[in-house]
Amino acid sequence: MDEERRSWRRGLWRLVKALGWLVALMLIVQQAWWAPFRAEVARTRVIDRFQQDRKSRVIAMIHRQDTQSLFGVPVSQSITIEDSEAILRAIRLTPPEQPLDLILHTPGGLVLAAEQIAKALVERKGKVTVFVPHYAMSGGTLIALTADEVVMDPNAVLGPVDPQIGGLPAASILKVLELKRPAQISDEMLVLADMAAKARLQVAAFVAEILLKHHPKDRAAALAIVLTEGRWTHDFPITIEAARQLGIPVSVNVPPIIYELMDLYPQGSAGRPSVLYVPTRRDRGSPRESTGSPPARAPEEK
Repeated sequence: MDEERRSWRRGLWRLVKALGWLVALMLIVQQAWWAPFRAEVARTRVIDRFQQDRKSRVIAMIHRQDTQSLFGVPVSQSITIEDSEAILRAIRLTPPEQPLDLILHTPGGLVLAAEQIAKALVERKGKVTVFVPHYAMSGGTLIALTADEVVMDPNAVLGPVDPQIGGLPAASILKVLELKRPAQISDEMLVLADMAAKARLQVAAFVAEILLKHHPKDRAAALAIVLTEGRWTHDFPITIEAARQLGIPVSVNVPPIIYELMDLYPQGSAGRPSVLYVPTRRDRGSPRESTGSPPARAPEEK
């Protein structure tokens, strides 16, 4: 009898362990495959609806702090060569006369990638509209400058496009040459200063070139200097009022469907959300509300 009980307990224990492994496997599959797949399908449907309403090609470049691993480690995103390659492919597949809408939510990123996207957009024959629901800093602003119209949330911001060298502002690196004699400056800093001087000229020339789409030559050159010379810190917010004063064509009629799309890019977080609120009841047809977590913090430019 005792032997039968021990055998029954061992069998039950093996069954419990098997069920435990099965549940763990299901959780891993759900997080690694099913949840991202479901989110991608939902995003595609919203973008398709927006395309049908606007009769345009809609491209979204949204950089969140995504939870991308099996262990839920948040990974910050920025503009990369992969982004520029995907956007250029979408532009090539769009008829030249068809309007193009680009939804931007980004802290910036690689200058080369942003310039590739900007060059392709400035050469478009059809109308280019850039939507900024929260922020488009640095390289995101560079891309927005090519648009025939920039549509921003009333509290959204753009940013300066001054180049960064090794994580340091090019303008600040050059400032060192004014404050110290060459003998007091390390060889590494002198090399960085040389790179910074070249980067400022290159970026300013490129910005002036794309601004010629909407501005006369002298105005384009002056605006390019303002945005690239480093008069502000790199995270300085250019509000709607400031953008209009600079001559950037900005409106504030962001369609509600764009906020719906942003809800499908939740902020990655290992803990509880920092911001919670209860949606209020709205009349049918009013923009919907949803609970939310704080927007992505802009990482330092690399």
